[in-house]
Amino acid sequence: MFIQIVAVGKLKEKYLVQGIAEYAKRLAPYVKFQVVEVPDEKAPETMSEAEVQAVKAREGERVLAQVKSDAHVIALDVGGELWSSEELAASLDRLGTYGTSHVVFVIGGSHGLADSVLRRAQQRLSFGRMTLPHQLMRLVLAEQIYRAVKINRGEPYHK
Repeated sequence: MFIQIVAVGKLKEKYLVQGIAEYAKRLAPYVKFQVVEVPDEKAPETMSEAEVQAVKAREGERVLAQVKSDAHVIALDVGGELWSSEELAASLDRLGTYGTSHVVFVIGGSHGLADSVLRRAQQRLSFGRMTLPHQLMRLVLAEQIYRAVKINRGEPYHK
């Protein structure tokens, strides 16, 4: 299985980079795992709603350029479904067995995801109603993917 995270913006914090690298190393024996960063759109702090939509649209084009046509896309979206770790594991297991072996998780920038990306996604996943920094979300997602793989293999880690 090939699992990608496509995320808007460059990860700058060393501790987050190191954390994601650790989970990538742990995942290596089980799946091909890759994080792809696309540039965020430079924009002023205050913008009109039309300007925000334009920024999201440009970021969305960059995201979609990284998504292959046969990939199953799961968009991280505050309005998405709430899954347990076991439900994420079951979803990945079903996809690997019956669907596709290429799964792409998409994390938007500070303004969220473009409508075009949400339309492309087959599923929307929410990690809750709390707002989390999109950069931190990459680490949390990498950990949950690792946990899901361990659950599916029946190996210790998940508690």
